[in-house]
Amino acid sequence: MHWLEIHIDTNAAGLEEVQALLSAQDIDGIQIEDETDFHDFLENNRDYWDYVDEGLSRSMEGRSRVTFYLEANAIGYTKMGQVRIALDALKKQRSDCGPLIMSLEDVQDADWENNWKQYYKPMEVGERLLIIPQWEQAELGDRIPLYLDPGLTFGTGAHASTRLCLETMERFIHGGERVLDLGCGSGILSIAALRLGAASALAVDIDDKCRDAARDNAALNGLAPDACRVLTGNILTDEALSTEIGGGYDVVFANIVADVIIALAPRVRELLAENGRFLCSGIIDGRADETAAALTANGVEVLERHSDNGWNAFLCK
Repeated sequence: MHWLEIHIDTNAAGLEEVQALLSAQDIDGIQIEDETDFHDFLENNRDYWDYVDEGLSRSMEGRSRVTFYLEANAIGYTKMGQVRIALDALKKQRSDCGPLIMSLEDVQDADWENNWKQYYKPMEVGERLLIIPQWEQAELGDRIPLYLDPGLTFGTGAHASTRLCLETMERFIHGGERVLDLGCGSGILSIAALRLGAASALAVDIDDKCRDAARDNAALNGLAPDACRVLTGNILTDEALSTEIGGGYDVVFANIVADVIIALAPRVRELLAENGRFLCSGIIDGRADETAAALTANGVEVLERHSDNGWNAFLCK
């Protein structure tokens, strides 16, 4: 089925008017992009970002966009014409509603969730791993396959921060390790460790969506549920979760952001076994020295520092 994806660009003052206009045409399933929502998202999700690109911030200044969908048939095109007429009338009535520009894209049903998959192909990482999307096939050669469907979570292996972790871990995962993965996303690091020979992994993420994604990806790789457990919560604020996680891990991953790693630094030693390793990533260049200093101040020794495209990973003990 084909759909018409229609955008109306307005401003904060015009949002209510545009919504009323569409509702009068029996169009209620809409999406809104608004500068206020953008800043609210940033304020309420500080655990997930280190910086915001200035160009992105400028692009959101004063912006409000309403998006809705109509079927690409005679009824849909008629409805679109009616919206355009109503929009022209609104422009004449109100001068404070921004540009009130309508634009159109023609999309197919599968485009919304599946078109990105064409860009995600099997990928060799380091010397031992081969990441294979669930819907792809690949010649393994002498590499260890890691099958993955990231869904809506972070962690395909393509991002520099994840790639740094994968390339580093394969040098010190030799078999039998007990692993903790903080900020697990799709579960890629936990699953990679298990595929490389680790005995067990506990994957933790603050986002509920990651629980099912990590479990499903573990199953894709033939891993038993007790080999890769998944928990949801914030280790920094949830004492019950911290108690359940415990300590004594041979390897702890934290592919998150600098602020969370810095906050986690006082707890790293208690999470690690005597000769354990802490591998953290997701650290932008501008926060690398600060993060290293916080780790050192809490008795965590930075053994190696690896960089890729402005991102840094530290291997510590």
